[in-house]
Formats: sequence, C-alpha cells, structure tokens
Amino acid sequence: MNIEELIKSSQPICPRKELIINLWVTSSNLNVEVAESVKSFGISMQQFNVLRILRGQKGKPANLQTIQERMVHKMSNTTRLVDKLIEKKLTERFICENNRRKVEITITQKGLSLLDELDPIITEAEEKSTKNLSVKEVETLNQLLNKLRE
Repeated sequence: MNIEELIKSSQPICPRKELIINLWVTSSNLNVEVAESVKSFGISMQQFNVLRILRGQKGKPANLQTIQERMVHKMSNTTRLVDKLIEKKLTERFICENNRRKVEITITQKGLSLLDELDPIITEAEEKSTKNLSVKEVETLNQLLNKLRE
C-alpha cells in the first residue's frame, strides 16, 4: 500500500513530502513493534535505549550527558529515565570521587540479564519488520538514510 492510500489522500503528494510522511509512518510502526516487545518486561523504549547504551560502555560508567548524546530519541528526559531504571535496580548512580559534581551511571547485573533476555526478542522483531527487504535493499536503504541525515 502506498502512502497516499495509507493516509487516504485524495490528491497526489510531491515525492519529497511523500518521503517525509513515509519516514514518519514507518518510524511510528517500527517503534510500536519494538515498544510492544519491551513493554511486557516493564520498561519503555527509551529505558531500553539507556540500558543498551550502558551495556555498550562495557563496565565503564557513563554520565548523563554521554547517555543523552547517544539516545535515539533526543527529546527524552534522561534524568527521569535513569531514575526509573535505578528504582527497578537495573542501573546504579555513583558520585565521582574526583569530581563530586559529576554523576556516573552504570548498568547492574540485573540490567544486563534483562538485556540478555530481550536480545532475541528484539532481534526477532527487527527481522519481522525487515522481512520484505533483501540484504542488498537493507544495505541500500541504510546508505540512503545515512545520506539523508548528512
């Protein structure tokens, strides 16, 4: 189904506008799919993103600014997300010994275990979402999206 049919447009949409609407709709659909996967584990997509960022630190702590810079959804309230993850004992917050104004965040073993459990579920959701594309099409689409962001 093309985007005009999907949004029930009675008039043709110019290609650039069609692209933007297509990206919005597709992004929303993909977000819903992955959000449903993590929801049953009691976390949001943004919290999942923070946990993956912290796991990527390989045991090194990250500060709030580092987490914010790496977030997929830049508008997220990182402090609130980290606080909720601390409440769930998925992350820990430490005051830096060298600079008491600096707060460092690490992922806990419970957080790592949750990600280990979620990894195959997320991989399955990603594969399901991209099943209609060949490997070459995925590579081309990635290149085009990277180019679009430049």
